[in-house]
Amino acid sequence: MTMAELTTQELFDPAFLHAVSRFRFLAKRVARGGVHAEQRSRHMGSGMEFRDYRGYVAGDDLRAIDWNIYRRLGRVFLRLFEEFEDLPVYVAPDVSRSMFLGEQPRAHAGLQSAYALAAAALNHHDSVGLYPFAEELRVAMKPRSGRVRMMRMAHALANQKPMGTTDFKRSLGKMARLNLRPGLLIVISDFFDPQGIQAVRESLSRQRHRILLVQLVRKTDRDPDLSGDLLLRDCENGQEHDVSVTNEVLTGYRRAYKEFEEGLHKAALSLQAGLVQVDVDEPVVPQLSSLFEAGAFVV
Repeated sequence: MTMAELTTQELFDPAFLHAVSRFRFLAKRVARGGVHAEQRSRHMGSGMEFRDYRGYVAGDDLRAIDWNIYRRLGRVFLRLFEEFEDLPVYVAPDVSRSMFLGEQPRAHAGLQSAYALAAAALNHHDSVGLYPFAEELRVAMKPRSGRVRMMRMAHALANQKPMGTTDFKRSLGKMARLNLRPGLLIVISDFFDPQGIQAVRESLSRQRHRILLVQLVRKTDRDPDLSGDLLLRDCENGQEHDVSVTNEVLTGYRRAYKEFEEGLHKAALSLQAGLVQVDVDEPVVPQLSSLFEAGAFVV
């Protein structure tokens, strides 16, 4: 059975669903414009939690005046409250053709990671949208909140099919043009773009959201177990190449892969983005659990 033929129950079994039910996000500062939820907003208004005082100015809401202070000091102060709004979360899993190759395809771990992080947001009453991408980006689910959307999200992820080659500039360029409310963009990929790591960095720099990168890796990415004369097929474009794998070739490959990893880390650092690696050959939940050890992942 291929990855494209996996059912929702096989990809997200009951043990997996139970494990991710405890995940949730906690945003330090949330852009305004959403619905009231459990996140802290920058806006000081008439919400739920008291934060501060400030002096009254003409036009302020008289209902916010603290009359106890006025009686004691003869000065007019407003009570400021912290409003709570939802954190819009945009989940963008890489569904390029190469992600679905092999007996244990990267797409398996990628889609499970996508669901786990979407569930973390839905568990906290945040809105979640699904934007699978490859050479194009699709709007599979528009951002909505509500835990009732969890099974719909599971079905949408399980039904993803290979979409072609990876093109971060084109696909995430479209993401930047969607004019979505600023929130958290979660990009799940191996970040192998034929145009190089610079194309990945440029596409991410155009986003108006905070960013969390989930890098799907294998131990053999860094240190491939190959030797001899081989016919290798490019998993992105299908081109074949005759390669004699010598020590010199392996040394050159390891150097190139190290530069790739350093480039991705530098991109995350420059964008103040989170970066977590998920080994696709290991269970996903224990690896993501480290993000939520304190009960929530702070973004």
